[in-house]
Amino acid sequence: MKPALGDYIAGIRVMLPLLPGAVPFGMIAGAVAAEAKFGAAAGIGQSIAIYAGAAQLASTQLVAEAAPALVVVLTGLVINLRFAMYSASLAPHFAGLSFRRRAMLAYLMTDQSYALSITRYTADSGMTALAKARFYLGGAVAMWIVWLAATAAGFILGSRVPPSWSLDFFVPLSFLALLVPGIRDRAAGLAAVTGATVAVAASGLPFNLGLFLAATCGIATGYFCETRWASKKPQQGES
Repeated sequence: MKPALGDYIAGIRVMLPLLPGAVPFGMIAGAVAAEAKFGAAAGIGQSIAIYAGAAQLASTQLVAEAAPALVVVLTGLVINLRFAMYSASLAPHFAGLSFRRRAMLAYLMTDQSYALSITRYTADSGMTALAKARFYLGGAVAMWIVWLAATAAGFILGSRVPPSWSLDFFVPLSFLALLVPGIRDRAAGLAAVTGATVAVAASGLPFNLGLFLAATCGIATGYFCETRWASKKPQQGES
């Protein structure tokens, strides 16, 4: 087997166990788009244009409620701020690659592709930038294909579900499924509590602005706590 092909296959292999978990979430995203009366081009096409599950769900709800475009865009940006940190972490590993290739890597970024790739790069310091990109693309493209298929299936099936089933109920459940595994320290816990509290308190705001406000407050709380506690840790060499 050629080394280049082996890199792609290695990326696919480590991503395989995570692909089944994307199927129900993708189907919910597609079904909610159908519930919001999106056309097929918008309901399925957003998985290509946005390709971010949590942001897709949030933006779908906002569009369905006729929220201003600025609110929709800002909410999606706030929810996806974590990808800026992922990009900063991965950037040194892809130094020297062309802008087009790096743009493709950025577009295909997910929580799963970042976590698997950074773990591999840390364990194998001898990988070249091209080998790292091939490994990343193997898993990331596999996830992209599964996500598109799942959202398309969810949209097609969701459009046939009676309105009385109220598919919107699955939106908060899917967010909870994403949130709980991500709470691994005090900062994340406080961010989650703050976001939830603000979301409930601001639920009456028009255009679902409470969601945007809750996300902003949660992120700010987590960042403040993380930086404050980090500054209090004793520096190396201190007693």
